[in-house]
Amino acid sequence: MQKTLILLKPDAVQRRLIGKIVSRFEEKGLQIVGIKLVRMTEELARENYRQHKGRDYYEPLIRYMTAGPVVAMVLKGKEAVETTRKMAGFTFGTKAEPGTIRGDYAVSNRFNLIHVSDSKETAEAEIGIFFKKGEILEYDAIDNPWVYDTSQGTFI
Repeated sequence: MQKTLILLKPDAVQRRLIGKIVSRFEEKGLQIVGIKLVRMTEELARENYRQHKGRDYYEPLIRYMTAGPVVAMVLKGKEAVETTRKMAGFTFGTKAEPGTIRGDYAVSNRFNLIHVSDSKETAEAEIGIFFKKGEILEYDAIDNPWVYDTSQGTFI
């Protein structure tokens, strides 16, 4: 099972979309193994978005991410990175397909509600930025046999 980081950005929090967005991941069958409300410091934002340094949108992104609280979540599931990226939709709200989180709730290119890790390696690094050892809880989700076919002894 794979883990990935999700950030509900300040616009999602301010627009009171936390419950709606979280429920979409839960309804899909992804398991929440870590969740907290945080206020990103400038240092934390710069660390998480360091790969964008030097681009024209970098400083506005830092201001946006530090403007209000965010919800940081670790989700666990089969192919969690790919699944959450598809669920989030295209980066720009105006171009995101209906049925995706951004397609249903975002119209801005910058205020796009959600950050999702783009690879297993990135997810691992980003989880380490937001969660300390012991803040991610491993537990058996009792619905796993109903989310995944486990008849072969593995998650299918």
